Amino acid sequence: MPLHVVLLSPRNPLNIGAAARAMSNFGFADLRLVNPYRSAVDEARSGLNAGKILREAREYTSLAEAVADAALVVGASGTVARALKTPVYRLEQGAAPIRETMAQSPVALVFGSEKHGLSREEISHCHHLVHIPTRRAHDSMNLGQAVAVCLYELVRSEAAVTTPAKRPKRASAETLDRMHALLFGLLKASGYVKPRIAVSTGEKLRRLLLRLQPGAVDANLLLGMFRQVELALGRDDIRRKALQTWTCPEEDDEAQPTQPPRD
Repeated sequence: MPLHVVLLSPRNPLNIGAAARAMSNFGFADLRLVNPYRSAVDEARSGLNAGKILREAREYTSLAEAVADAALVVGASGTVARALKTPVYRLEQGAAPIRETMAQSPVALVFGSEKHGLSREEISHCHHLVHIPTRRAHDSMNLGQAVAVCLYELVRSEAAVTTPAKRPKRASAETLDRMHALLFGLLKASGYVKPRIAVSTGEKLRRLLLRLQPGAVDANLLLGMFRQVELALGRDDIRRKALQTWTCPEEDDEAQPTQPPRD
């Protein structure tokens, strides 16, 4: 895509590499470095993970030279507190004209130095600024992270909505009624439901089941569980067998005294 990612005086090889990696992630290829620290560029390019974008990054001596062929120049600013005449937009708003212009002409997206950000003189080259909303106490981002966030916003399309996961078939009203009747009966048998407020409790239980919106398969599974509980409440042999099956090993160990060691 016709976007120039312009880094001004980058001094950290890790940031240069992270910016190039983000460009590769999101489909951009033109990295431009303005007055970079020589050692930082050499170290970034000599790294094991240095890709084609980093190796082919072009270097310039001035911002004006780096953005000369761009029809739109946008700066990424870490703060909106400056008294600037250049328009400042949140990233999602300022990204829209970038996408529109890229459809026809090159655009330059400019990032200031890690230490000072964009100067007023550098901002004067920009048509507008974009700002990534962050908390006031820490309003600037790491250079590599800022590049990644901005590029993601450029490729993100509200129209490209992923296909939602297929929702399971919902349980029918009849099934919910059966669940309600069975569960309400169990609650009455357990002593949870008080006769004085039985009607109100039943209504609350029905509303709860409606809010949960169980799928048909889950509802049938729950019905099977409730039926088994109902059956066990009326059958002592079932309860005894279940207790024997699920006896905790810790209880068995406690029931059997430990033997003293033999000499």
